[in-house]
Amino acid sequence: MQINTIIVDDEKPAREELAYLLKGFPEINVIGQGRNGVDAVNLIKEHSPDLVFLDVQMPGLDGFGVLKKLVERKMKVPHVVFATAFDHYAVQAFDVNAVDYVLKPFDKARISKAIQRARREIEAQTSPTERLEQLVSQLGSSKQGSPQPVRLLVKSQQRLLLVDAEDLIWASIHEGDITVMAKDVEGTSNYRTLEELSAALESDSFWRPHRSFLVNIHHIKEVVPWFKSSFMLKMSDKKQTEIPVSRAQIKRMRELFKL
Repeated sequence: MQINTIIVDDEKPAREELAYLLKGFPEINVIGQGRNGVDAVNLIKEHSPDLVFLDVQMPGLDGFGVLKKLVERKMKVPHVVFATAFDHYAVQAFDVNAVDYVLKPFDKARISKAIQRARREIEAQTSPTERLEQLVSQLGSSKQGSPQPVRLLVKSQQRLLLVDAEDLIWASIHEGDITVMAKDVEGTSNYRTLEELSAALESDSFWRPHRSFLVNIHHIKEVVPWFKSSFMLKMSDKKQTEIPVSRAQIKRMRELFKL
């Protein structure tokens, strides 16, 4: 079956990257691209797509604002795959309401999983309207609550240590193992993925500047300009570890530090 699809993202490189990856899926028929939330609403109204890849963070009308507009105008709501730099409140809501998401920078295997999920729901003629309404409501109520303090278990030299989340400086993943660097501890985490680790942490303080790294923005010591308009983050640990910023995360970095 053909799945008529729209891509909406305010960054042209992100749109182009996603469009390129979607060419590898013959069932996906990209019928339009938009640069912002207003474009999204207009394109959905005009084309009534089966599926929309929708950026969460956009100036003006963001991804969740788009959903609210669709619901308010009683328009047919397509199946939505959100693109996000990872917000653990959002991901919890996605999981509860069975709405999918993909992380930036995009990963073809994860996109494939999202497409398979969307195809099953489209074939089953499942309407996403009710759970998208619940998603918007849950996001609003979740962000109003104060998160509970989080402590992480870190294995270091055969010891199992508890570390306050605020003391975590950075974490990285390599060949399935997560390394954790905190103020006074370096070791490994029992989480399987950075996504799971990030979901357990206070979202306002933690950011994925690169697919392989998670950082505490309060422990970034210096933003270092690098080759070809790229950047490195120098962290506040004893080694002053330098962590790369991926192309897809440069916009988020500029927002965080008002660059």
